[in-house]
Amino acid sequence: QVQLVESGGGLVQAGGSLRLSCTASVRTFSSYTMGWFRQAPGKEREFVATISGGGGVTYYADSVKGRFTISRDNPKNTLYLQMNSLKPEDTAVYYCAAAGLRWEIRTKVHEYHSWGQGTPVTVSS
Repeated sequence: QVQLVESGGGLVQAGGSLRLSCTASVRTFSSYTMGWFRQAPGKEREFVATISGGGGVTYYADSVKGRFTISRDNPKNTLYLQMNSLKPEDTAVYYCAAAGLRWEIRTKVHEYHSWGQGTPVTVSS
């Protein structure tokens, strides 16, 4: 298990930007594929983006492609999600998650074994 703590959420106007951070308490952070998910009120948790352990490979949901960027700083044990051109439909609680040690594209909740507590993002129109 990996302990994860998200931060950086808040209230922003449509068209604005936010950067989310996720700090991991694990010695081998660079070994883990990481992901971001989000859950809007009354909806199921959905995939946003994932990144390989070394940071060289990324994959995004179509709904955020071109607007969001996932990245990581392994020496700092930190995962990031830069969100630009935000829309009201991006309003949700955002979660970071850790998956297995082997890179593959993982977009399902059950494919991730460790989760943070979430950070809320509200985009006003």
